[in-house]
Amino acid sequence: MPIRVAVVGSGPGGYGAAVRAAQLGAEVTMVERDRIGGVCLNWGCIPTKTLKTSAEHLQAAKECSTYGVHFQGEPGVDMEKILSRKERVVADQASGVSRFVAKHGVQSVKGRARLIGPGLLEIDDGEQEAWTMEADRVILAPGTHPTEFPGVPFDGKHVLSSSQALELSRLPESMIIVGGGVVGCEFATLFNGLGSRVTLVEAMSRLLPIPGVDGECSKILLRELRKRKIAVKTGHAVQNCSKAEHGVDVGIAPFHDRAKQSKSGEERLQAELMVVCVGRKPNTSGLGLENVGVSTDEGGWIRADAHMQTDAENIFAIGDVLGPDRVMLAHAATAEAEIAAENAVLGTERRMRYDVVPGSIYTRPEVANVGLTEEQAREAGWDVRSDTALYRSLGRAHASGDISGQGTMISERNGGRILGVHLIGSHATELIAEATLALNQGCTVEDISRSIHPHPTNSEIFREIAQKALDRV
Repeated sequence: MPIRVAVVGSGPGGYGAAVRAAQLGAEVTMVERDRIGGVCLNWGCIPTKTLKTSAEHLQAAKECSTYGVHFQGEPGVDMEKILSRKERVVADQASGVSRFVAKHGVQSVKGRARLIGPGLLEIDDGEQEAWTMEADRVILAPGTHPTEFPGVPFDGKHVLSSSQALELSRLPESMIIVGGGVVGCEFATLFNGLGSRVTLVEAMSRLLPIPGVDGECSKILLRELRKRKIAVKTGHAVQNCSKAEHGVDVGIAPFHDRAKQSKSGEERLQAELMVVCVGRKPNTSGLGLENVGVSTDEGGWIRADAHMQTDAENIFAIGDVLGPDRVMLAHAATAEAEIAAENAVLGTERRMRYDVVPGSIYTRPEVANVGLTEEQAREAGWDVRSDTALYRSLGRAHASGDISGQGTMISERNGGRILGVHLIGSHATELIAEATLALNQGCTVEDISRSIHPHPTNSEIFREIAQKALDRV
């Protein structure tokens, strides 16, 4: 008999694990309590990039005179059409995922799954009587949900989660975005591009306060956001929020320490609404982890090793539910899914390599990274050098009118092995794939230099950096 695999969750990790397990000959059932495709497809990656595309087209129209193009009238926004297109894209992608899993013989079940014992899951669809399913292996990919700001619950009107912000039927004249991490910065770029007046509040001293993001990229992003009239308040935290006559009234003050907020110097901000982007929480409540011995940390994040194995025999976990100590990205979940499925079905011991997971941030300009920062490399004991090339050195950047940005490569001083690459600029999220392959294959700066890059393209930034690293310029 084939091994029976139950997959809980249908995001990139869930459906990826389900399909891979089926390809390996397992009998697979995938359980999803909400929409197929998970957060990424329905409330994250796909809808935000769809809206971002509309914002980019609007900005291009407003800037077209720079390129010698003129038309009658002022370009504007039709939010109804923008949202309609977003929903159509999401629906098309969801249909594609459904067809993909069905093609491989995966049985999709709608309902809430709860672990009730070794190899046993209870499925409740909220309509019929709950039923029990047996499985030889279980792969958990339940995902996460937005975190509310303390004392300020989401109401969908004045205080919104990132998911609710994607459902706005009318473009707000002004908004306050709390959190200058990936989601907050992307939302600031998106809504500013559509025409909203945006204020971005971040408690830390810089935007994108993420260990893997180079500090120089954060500085350049801050400069570019301010150029676009986005008001950025770094080093400030929200103290309170109240509903005002035409929106929200928010008090912010300097933030010097994670455990202690300053009570002095409070500043009041007003806007139509506030979007809270301060993190996410795991969807583990009611999952029955305690019934099978799956342990979590104090934040409720599931513990799993590099094989994606939990503390419980035959139960694996992947995706965002592993928490911020791992990499909470869709493509990381997809890689974890393949490893979990192969280990679960074949009994192999494949390990996840988190050191070569690229990060991609869809701001304007875009930010992307893979591998170590210079600081991380030195702390790890490497003798390194850091070399940087500017976008303004590229012919394509000048031709396209996008000269803001740079690329930085961290490499071993003697052997030239590439340890990290950090990009900020046009199409950085596409370009980072070359650097990811280079790190994955253990390439050196000489390898990059000898690789012929087409001209004129932004990909030439890699050769420019490599030439500097080899002291040839």
